[in-house]
Amino acid sequence: MESKKKKILVLEDEKPLARALELKLVHEGFEVITSSNGEGVISLIEKNNFSLIICDMLMPKFDGFQVLQTLSDKKLKIPVIVLTNLSQSEDEKRVRALGASDFYIKSDTPITTVVERIKQILETT
Repeated sequence: MESKKKKILVLEDEKPLARALELKLVHEGFEVITSSNGEGVISLIEKNNFSLIICDMLMPKFDGFQVLQTLSDKKLKIPVIVLTNLSQSEDEKRVRALGASDFYIKSDTPITTVVERIKQILETT
């Protein structure tokens, strides 16, 4: 067992989903920080050593596209899983071009699927 928990940032403005993700990830042994919008997220990322980010695309003030663009601009190599209600293939292409490792549509994806993918990603990092 690792002495230091891997830290995950959950950027999600739907509070019930954010809480469900937080509870499930903590249960799986991760440390979790949540934020309901992308505003101030870059300073949060710079102050913490996140192993992974779960990012909604449609958030107030600073959306997921802006988060991904800023991560790319700053050359921050943190795996990002997009969990969104956007279902257009153009949106998926755009987030992948900005560096997202995975793209899930909220209504089609159980939380357990996302958590299993997180575990797969973090086992290799």
